[in-house]
Amino acid sequence: MMAKVKITQVRSTIGRPKRQVRTIEALGLGRINKSVEVENTPQIAGMINKVSHLVNVTEI
Repeated sequence: MMAKVKITQVRSTIGRPKRQVRTIEALGLGRINKSVEVENTPQIAGMINKVSHLVNVTEI
């Protein structure tokens, strides 16, 4: 079983490139302080890396 991570959006996507906005939406976020718990797969890790300045990540 993969490790799980909790991803919380802490900054707005207003004025950000479309690619970053779509990545946030693909992670299941979209509002500040919204959190999701997902498995830490290589695909998710890459998405987190692209929007790391907009989110906080905590291992569960």
